[in-house]
Amino acid sequence: MIGVRKVNEILDWRELPVELSLSGDEMRVSESIYLDYQASTPTDARVLEAMLPYFTDSFGNPHSSNHILGWRSADSVETARYEVASLIGALPEEIVFTSGATEANNQAIFGVLAANQTDRKTILVSAIEHKCVKEAAYFFANQYGHRVKEVPVLESGQIDRAAYSAMLTDDVVLVSVMAVNNEIGTIQDIAWLAEQAQRVGAIFHCDAAQAPEAVDLDVVELGIDLLSLSAHKIYGPKGVGALFIDSSLQNNFPPLVHGGGQQNGLRSGTLPTPLCVGFGVAASIIRKEGKQNRQKLNRLSSGLLENLRKANIGFSINGDPIARHPGNLNIQFPYIDAESLINTLQPSICASTGSACNSGMIQSSYVLRSIGLSEEGASSSVRLSVGRFSDEEQIAEAADKIAGAISSMSG
Repeated sequence: MIGVRKVNEILDWRELPVELSLSGDEMRVSESIYLDYQASTPTDARVLEAMLPYFTDSFGNPHSSNHILGWRSADSVETARYEVASLIGALPEEIVFTSGATEANNQAIFGVLAANQTDRKTILVSAIEHKCVKEAAYFFANQYGHRVKEVPVLESGQIDRAAYSAMLTDDVVLVSVMAVNNEIGTIQDIAWLAEQAQRVGAIFHCDAAQAPEAVDLDVVELGIDLLSLSAHKIYGPKGVGALFIDSSLQNNFPPLVHGGGQQNGLRSGTLPTPLCVGFGVAASIIRKEGKQNRQKLNRLSSGLLENLRKANIGFSINGDPIARHPGNLNIQFPYIDAESLINTLQPSICASTGSACNSGMIQSSYVLRSIGLSEEGASSSVRLSVGRFSDEEQIAEAADKIAGAISSMSG
């Protein structure tokens, strides 16, 4: 196993021509095929077009209440807030813009624990939560005298219902379970999980950063109290996300970021109007086009698997075979070192061995180990994720290159 190598040991990226095509139905980075949509998505051309005026002509501070440029920016931010709220069935006043899902997750966990005046001292998180949820849970639990318990999952990545039910006692103050896993794509039954949590009086938080591409979201129907989103996972800009805070919780919800008291005192700081606008447009697009795009992702994912089978490449799929993100394929290639495979595919294919937030770490994925994979199995797994700008030609070419690389490594 070669481990992690510095970029300049693989190739000099400064010499790689980068040409983004964001129009039509494809997006390519020069000669590379992008199959890492769950790490980040390219900004949709419609999103970028909507953002640009707020860097130049309409640059006013949205919190400047005494002049026209401030009013324009404020109106645009509130329009974006409405669009994000509409994506998840919330009220605009229940949306707090953040710097991303990591901050939103931290805010959710901190807010509940810091405000907790009860004898409930247990937090439940799934064993396959994103690292920012697990790290925040342990950090704030230590700060405020709580304890964290991790709910095990099945081989599919689904929450172990028997274990979950047994762990849901009247000592639990908060449950945090992600809607769609970022590595293996498993879709959880959030409605059932939230209902069980609320039966014992616990608050339910859901990291939904990966969810809008995979499922429809309605916080009221699902029974969610807190929900985190990220713009760059839905073809919006990096640097902005949101936290839904149910109106019933807001009066006693302390801010993580202090300052000028913006956003009803829930998150201080000047809002980045261009980013908020971009997030709003991205949310509007995915709300209108999401179902159609999911059908496309299903077709492309199936096509990639079929092409690999035709190439007589042995593999298995990690995660739930049915309840999964339509664009996610976490594939185990037996006896193939995943890091070596990804490096061999450079610069032709952009893919990953797991969460981008864990890139650069030597150990194998804790998500894959949590669903029962051995160290060898986890180290042989690659995440391939297709998206809005993928097409059949790219998928066929990617399968050929992957098959060729595996054959050369096996030989």
